[in-house]
Amino acid sequence: QVQLVESGGGLVQAGGSLRLSCAASGRTFSSYVIGWFRQAPGKEREFVAGISWNGVNTYYADSVKGRFTISRDNAKNTVPLQMNSLKPEDTALYYCAASSRMYDTRPGVFGSWGQGTQVTVSS
Repeated sequence: QVQLVESGGGLVQAGGSLRLSCAASGRTFSSYVIGWFRQAPGKEREFVAGISWNGVNTYYADSVKGRFTISRDNAKNTVPLQMNSLKPEDTALYYCAASSRMYDTRPGVFGSWGQGTQVTVSS
C-alpha cells in the first residue's frame, strides 16, 4: 500500500508557473503508475498527466500537453508536476493517485488518493 500527499499549490497569475509535488510513503511506490488529476467546482475529476513506474513513459491530457511536465524520483519517492503557461481554466484542486495500469486515465482505476492541493490562476 502507498500513501500520497500533494503540495505546492497556490495563487498565480495567468502565464505563470507552479510546481506541484506528490510525496509517497510505502515500499511499493516504485512499482506504481502515478497520475495527476484535477477537479474544478461543479466538474468531474479529470486526468492531467501520468508516468510509468520507472519514469520512462509519460502521457498527458491534450489540454495541458506542451505546458505541463510530469517526472518522478523513485529514490526520493516524489512525482513533481511542473506547470507552465498557466491559464485560468487550470484552476482546480489537484490530486495524485496510484495505479497498476499504464495509459488507463479513468479515475476509477486509481487508488491511494491524496487530499489534494489547490491551484488558482487569476486572469
